Amino acid sequence: MLIPAIDLQGGAVVQLVQGERLAIRDEDVARWVKRFEKFPKVQVIDLDAAMGIGDNLAIVRQIAGSLTCRVGGGIRTVERAREILEAGARQIIAGSSLFRNGAPDLAFAKALADAVGADRVIAAVDSRGGRVVIHGWKTPLPITAVEAVRALEPYCGEFLYTHVDTEGLMGGINREAILEVRRATSNRLTAAGGITTQEEIDDLDSQGVDAVVGMALYTGKLDLKS
Repeated sequence: MLIPAIDLQGGAVVQLVQGERLAIRDEDVARWVKRFEKFPKVQVIDLDAAMGIGDNLAIVRQIAGSLTCRVGGGIRTVERAREILEAGARQIIAGSSLFRNGAPDLAFAKALADAVGADRVIAAVDSRGGRVVIHGWKTPLPITAVEAVRALEPYCGEFLYTHVDTEGLMGGINREAILEVRRATSNRLTAAGGITTQEEIDDLDSQGVDAVVGMALYTGKLDLKS
C-alpha cells in the first residue's frame, strides 16, 4: 500500500533531503489534501513539533477532518498523544521518546500503549549506518533497528521503519534492510526512505510492507494513479 507523506513546517507542506535541506515548500496545504483524498491513509508529520519550535496542530485538525491519517512529531508525553488523537488522527507515531539512555524506554512505551491502546501506537524506528538514530536523525544509539523492534513489539500495533541513508534521495530503497525488520516482527510494518517507483511499492507490498512516499510524489517522479 502506498501511503503519501505530508510533512508540515511553518504552516506549509515541505520536503527535506536527509531531514535537513529544504527541497520543496508549498503553503497550499489544501491542494495536497485534495490530491491525497483517494488514499486509504496518509502520514502527517509535524516537523515543528518534532523540533520543539511550535506546532501545526490547527492544520493537523484540518487534514484529519478530510483524510484518514496517522500523525507524528513531538509526541513526547501521553497527554500529547491524546491531544493528537482528539484532533482526529487515527494513530499516533512516536519516535525519539521511545528511547532513553541508548535503549528502548519500555516504561514509557507501556504507559503510552496503556493510555491510548497499543493498536493506535506506531513506533518509529529510524536507522542510519546500521544503528538506530533519534533526535531528528542526529543522535545514534548503540542498537540496531531489529533489536529495537523486538523490544518494542508488545507496545505498538505497527512499526514505521525509515532507512535514513536513502531518505529523500530518490535513489531507491535498501530492500534487505527493510526485510530484515519485516522478519523481526509480526506487527504491521511501513517503510520509508528513498521509495521512488511503483515496482518498489509493489515489491514491498508482496512482502507485507506498506510504503510511505514523499519526495517522489511531490516532484512528480512517481505519478499518482487515478
